Amino acid sequence: MDKPVIVTVDDDPGVSRAIARDLRKKYGQQYRIVRAETAEQGMDAVREMRLRGDEVAAILADYRMPQMNGVQFLEAAMDMYPFARRVLLTAYADTDAAIQAINVVDLDHYLLKPWDPPEEKFYPVIDGQLDAWQRTDRQVRSELQVVGDRWSARSYQVRDFLSRNHVPYQWLLAEDPEGQQLVAAVGGDCDLPLVITAEGEQLQAPDQPTLASAVGLSTTPSTDFYDLIVVGGGPAGLGAAVYGASEGLRTVLVEAHASGGQAGQSSRIENYLGFPDGVSGAQLADRARRQALKFGAELLSARKVMSLEAKGQARVVGFRDGGEIAAHAVILATGVTYRRLEAPGLDDFVGRGVYYGAALTEAPSCKDTEVFIVGAANSAGQAAVYLAGFASKVHLLVRGDGLEKSMSHYLIEQIAAIPAIEVHYETEVTGGQGDDHLERLTLSTKGAEWSADAQWLFVFIGAEPYTSWLGDGLERDAKGFVLTGPDLVAHGERPRNWPLRRQPYFLETNIPGVFAAGDVRADSIKRVASAVGEGAMAVALVHRYLEKQ
Repeated sequence: MDKPVIVTVDDDPGVSRAIARDLRKKYGQQYRIVRAETAEQGMDAVREMRLRGDEVAAILADYRMPQMNGVQFLEAAMDMYPFARRVLLTAYADTDAAIQAINVVDLDHYLLKPWDPPEEKFYPVIDGQLDAWQRTDRQVRSELQVVGDRWSARSYQVRDFLSRNHVPYQWLLAEDPEGQQLVAAVGGDCDLPLVITAEGEQLQAPDQPTLASAVGLSTTPSTDFYDLIVVGGGPAGLGAAVYGASEGLRTVLVEAHASGGQAGQSSRIENYLGFPDGVSGAQLADRARRQALKFGAELLSARKVMSLEAKGQARVVGFRDGGEIAAHAVILATGVTYRRLEAPGLDDFVGRGVYYGAALTEAPSCKDTEVFIVGAANSAGQAAVYLAGFASKVHLLVRGDGLEKSMSHYLIEQIAAIPAIEVHYETEVTGGQGDDHLERLTLSTKGAEWSADAQWLFVFIGAEPYTSWLGDGLERDAKGFVLTGPDLVAHGERPRNWPLRRQPYFLETNIPGVFAAGDVRADSIKRVASAVGEGAMAVALVHRYLEKQ
């Protein structure tokens, strides 16, 4: 087979030759090195290789080129080689542009020139990028097709599941000609939504486990015993999976819906360390998921955990659909869910105009319409800014008289600068009406009721911990959040069945070997960064626990 290719583009002939020389010296036996001295030359070479069917492992492009800069070049090359690793060559003065490129083209790395000696500053970077490329599943898959009704809650659930699990699909309305043809091809009474896989398998109104299996997500554990079980795939759970697997623990993460949790639904997180231009929750979750897999963690999708108990030295987790797995230790990272609005009529339209969370799959359908958002925290503000790029008007409904106590300053400033966003203070939703979907809202501002035509309502009102499945065996506070460490003593009794030889670790629950991290833990800081930190810290405490067993 032909060697995979490393492409380098730099308009300085001397630098171009030096890059190619260093690359050939270290990688010439395994890779073919193709260099170009102009962006046009480089693009012609990439197109020619694509037509020939060559594999491109990495593309290195200089930032300052006269025809198109390196970011533009890498963005154009992505269309032909989406799996190639992208490296920007830049001078120290251009590092800000390089950082911006991380989000524009999902840049994999940037290298400062000069990089002498290459053994220290060049080869380790390229080694890492080529290793990541080798690990990537580069098989191009045809898109799934999903046929459904516009205002079907089940159709929305299928699309949301696929989107949040980064599975590409084509959405077709059942009344459209192509949708009608597919439904007719199935024959008989077709239950919507209809999912047709790339291999032609037909799934009618599939449940999540069936859909997950059909699109290649892992749903079955490879063994019945692990070192560590992580329950929940939000930032805390993903952090625990990455650190657990990277430190040698045989780790499995169990997620009921999709990795990322509530943070994964965020359209843009702008205050997370290392992303000065922001990062979407989906991007952050996907990177963390791939990182966990790289270190050997096992990720189970669409499996709902319904029980947890201690059996001797084992901690046993049971699934709602049957079966169980066990481990030496468990980290609970089940996060929280948005509270439901109690206004009459709204429950009838969940998934049909009323959405809890960002529901990013619906954003394009909001184009040129008016959108209503309930909430005053960062998640609501981020959704308002994002949806303002589609909707003609975004109404942000705030129960209090201001945003300063609950929303970050940078978001308040962004909202104030967008004319399409109107903030309604001291306003609540008191009802919803419609036929097959939401059509009107009844609102109350300072006690005065008013109504508005509305097809879109996104709700971000506080959080409830997902802990009801834990039963009475695990200590929680009055709101259902899991108590850990010193909080166990502060809330009353000494932990039940606790060994007398030691006190619980900071993140440990009243069941030895069971830890809690992130939003599900009582008194935790409800931030993405702190959740990731707690997930990592919980792994360190798991190691201490195991050493004492």
